[in-house]
Parts: sequence; structure tokens; C-alpha cells
Amino acid sequence: MPKLPRPSPTLAVQGLRLWTARQVRAAVLATVLTATVIGLATVLIPNPVFGRDIPTVAWNYPVWIMLSILTGMLIATYVRPGGAPSAATAAQSEPPGAAASGRLGTIGAILGWFAVGCPVCNKIALLALGYAGALTWFTPIQPFLAAAAILLSGLALVWRLQGQVACPVPAPLEAVR
Repeated sequence: MPKLPRPSPTLAVQGLRLWTARQVRAAVLATVLTATVIGLATVLIPNPVFGRDIPTVAWNYPVWIMLSILTGMLIATYVRPGGAPSAATAAQSEPPGAAASGRLGTIGAILGWFAVGCPVCNKIALLALGYAGALTWFTPIQPFLAAAAILLSGLALVWRLQGQVACPVPAPLEAVR
């Protein structure tokens, strides 16, 4: 597995400033879709299809919104700045660690889903712990899942954005010795 570069918020901001209107539109669309899917399935958006046994808590909404924004922006980093790729752009490969940052973002989104969802409506927690166990054991760790989800998604986004500005170059073999 390639080593991920050290996170640099300064480079990430520079990468964000280079975004085109196409990438901004993709980020907005991905954010809205992510918020809709998570919001409907976890009943943060009331709907007749899904139910929730345990009411939401105050921190569910900011986590849901933050996670949706981070995920939407992360998805937009995979959108090419222009329309059709040119020969030079098509020949470029992903920077080192791109797959790892994608995995971090995916894990972050899944953790966020579990963090804001109903603890007893989560079939995995319910099967593993039972109803009382889900309330006793799973509910108290949900805020930690939320923090991990935001941290992982944020790190993945920073790595993807800084990769749009500066790509780490491996050290020459002589320097390693």
C-alpha cells in the first residue's frame, strides 16, 4: 500500500481554488444526493418508507450535514476539470495514495451512516447485541463513530485536494541509502 502524504490544509485550499464550475456542480449534486440517501434511510428526513424507533438526538443533524458536504466534495475530486479528457490528461495516472484516500472516504461515509442512524434499527447491531445491547452498548459509541467518520472523510478530502496541486515524488535511490 502506498504511503499517504502528510495532510496539508494549505495545499488542499489551493487545490480547492483550482476547481472549475463543473467540479463545483458535481460537489453540490453529490452533497445533495448523499444527504438525501442518508437522511431518508436514517429518518433524519421524515418519510413514510422508513421508521425510527429511537428519536434523533441534537448532534445527528450537524454530523449528517457535515458528512454529506465532505462526501460530496470528495466525490467531486474524481471529476475531471474539463469536458472530454485530452491526450495528456488521459495519460496521467492517479497520485500515490489515491485508492487509500478513496477507501478512507468510503469508510467515513459508512461510519457516519451508522453514527446518525437509529441504534435499534441497525440490523447488524441488533443481531450482534440484541435490542437491550444495542441501546446499552451501541448508542453510547455513536458519537465516537460520528467523530471518526468526519475525521476520515476530512482526511480523505484533504489528501485528494492536495494531490491536485502537488504530487509527492519518490526519493531517488541514492538518497535512501
